Amino acid sequence: MEHLPSWLVNSFIYLSAAVIVVPLSRALGLGSIIGYLAAGIAIGPWGLGFVTNVQDILHFAEFGVVLMLFLVGLELEPKRLWSMRRPIFG
Repeated sequence: MEHLPSWLVNSFIYLSAAVIVVPLSRALGLGSIIGYLAAGIAIGPWGLGFVTNVQDILHFAEFGVVLMLFLVGLELEPKRLWSMRRPIFG
């Protein structure tokens, strides 16, 4: 695996951990977010140590936040936002 780029190896590690841990978390009655957090802790530098480069972790974390904000934007209904304009903006 030395000839593969590090981002590809890290992506495979992250996706594999998510595919394994999230269904297990859902089977235990916990949410998928808890599963993602548990997978991140397990493969991180203080867990099993599969991913140790902190700069690579930060890049993937920023990408994850962008995807999460995109999903929140897809779920947002303009009608509901308009009805909440007084409590939000005063």
